[in-house]
Amino acid sequence: MRSTGTSGPRGRGRRRTVLAATGLVAALALTATACGGSGGSEANDRPGAATSQAADRDGGEAGVPAGLADRLEEHGIDVDRWKDGAWKDWDRDKWLSEAQDFVNPVVEGLWEPERMSSAEEADKTVTTKDASAARGVSDPEPAPVRAEAEKTPYHEHAAPVGKVFFDSPQGPAVCSGTVIKDVNHPGRSNLVWTAGHCVHAGGDGGWYRNIVFVPAYNDLGTSEADPATANAHEIAPYGNWWADWASTPGRWIQGGSRSGGDGAPYDYAVLHVKPEQGSKSLEETVGAALDVDFSAPSPAESGSMGAWGYPAAPPYNGLRMFKCLDSPGRFSLSSDLPTMYRIGCTMTGGSSGGGWFRVLNGRTVLVSNTSIGPTDNTWLAGPQLGEDAEALYQDMSRTHGGR
Repeated sequence: MRSTGTSGPRGRGRRRTVLAATGLVAALALTATACGGSGGSEANDRPGAATSQAADRDGGEAGVPAGLADRLEEHGIDVDRWKDGAWKDWDRDKWLSEAQDFVNPVVEGLWEPERMSSAEEADKTVTTKDASAARGVSDPEPAPVRAEAEKTPYHEHAAPVGKVFFDSPQGPAVCSGTVIKDVNHPGRSNLVWTAGHCVHAGGDGGWYRNIVFVPAYNDLGTSEADPATANAHEIAPYGNWWADWASTPGRWIQGGSRSGGDGAPYDYAVLHVKPEQGSKSLEETVGAALDVDFSAPSPAESGSMGAWGYPAAPPYNGLRMFKCLDSPGRFSLSSDLPTMYRIGCTMTGGSSGGGWFRVLNGRTVLVSNTSIGPTDNTWLAGPQLGEDAEALYQDMSRTHGGR
């Protein structure tokens, strides 16, 4: 066992892990099926302080909310030109990077199945040297756990899980995400949990564009489907949900990088989304959402964890949902950074941002998200979600959740 403070033969520990994992799978399935699935604040001085972005929704030119149109204009961006393709301009001087600069107007019809299939995985890898930098803090490297395909249809087994699509300077990209509950707006959540590096490039860049969440992507898991002729309802059974608000820690914005960097322990984000078409909330539409566990339990206290997502890099193709179940250990890139969770898992890029779940008092809750992994794809690491993550979540919920 890799959990801190666990003793005894590895085989006996592994049996305990399997039993706990079985409960986790059952709880996630019940969570989904029981529900009938078919701008803002400035960062404070605390590490990982919540940084959120906002825009008003009271009409505006070209169908763009007025407040958002004003924000675009403040940056010298013409709304009509933006919607006609000006978002493809990644001039370094015009790449909006500050917390308050987030803009994401709806470009209706942009994310069709064929374009989704062209999205490249947004992976974040660490080298062997990086992974061994905090050997005194990290537990021994876990044994690889082979990812298992989730049962189909996904809306009956893992409805809260989906894909996050966005545009980067390199082209269309993809991560994973999870529908989470909104504590201040029960039953009507429009919140999605994902990784910080799926919405912002960190210290080397700025906000990504055209960020969209697609819950239960490719619901039937048709791995051989031709995206150009795919049934749009099967690919996006609940439609496309555009992020009109985004929040990620200031520590990620300032210190994040492709290899994790000092921002890795803060590599998480919350999106507030709205439907490209329709008026119901995301939770009402999908029929499921998960609570977030902000207690940051130690690996020894957490029991088994499961990571869900859509790995897109070989040997996977991004069309199917997979999961890994394991007992977590500690991992840190530096002795002066907070420790992260680490589990054995063979999922590759594209699974980034996907939720990590555990069973707490008989309920499945989100406890972390996929952040980084090694180049040989044998394990995954995710941040511990404590008081800073909860502050970010609460700010998003109170400020934007009811809109």
